[in-house]
Amino acid sequence: MAVEGDVILIYRHERPVLFARVEHIEPDVKKEWYHITLLLLTVPTQVVTWILKDTYINGEEFTMGGVPMRLELVPKMPIAEEAPAAAKKPGAKKGAGKPATVIPFKKPSA
Repeated sequence: MAVEGDVILIYRHERPVLFARVEHIEPDVKKEWYHITLLLLTVPTQVVTWILKDTYINGEEFTMGGVPMRLELVPKMPIAEEAPAAAKKPGAKKGAGKPATVIPFKKPSA
């Protein structure tokens, strides 16, 4: 089941329509149902709370107002790690690993 912080893709009529981030999940009074609060990643962003069965949160199709809907978990991308300092190529220029200097973009004076 999706957990807080996960990004999901919301399908409507079997077509992907928008991304959302799971903000909060809490159990409903009915067994196997949950209140899932989503931050819809639209412009502007919106916060919605849906009451869904755990199977619906896991990707099973459901309907809202007669419209077929489905949630799909977006897999997390692994973060690339920097190579350790010992693995640097011999003969590399000094200062090659230094951070770049940020030069502000200034409007020329007239």
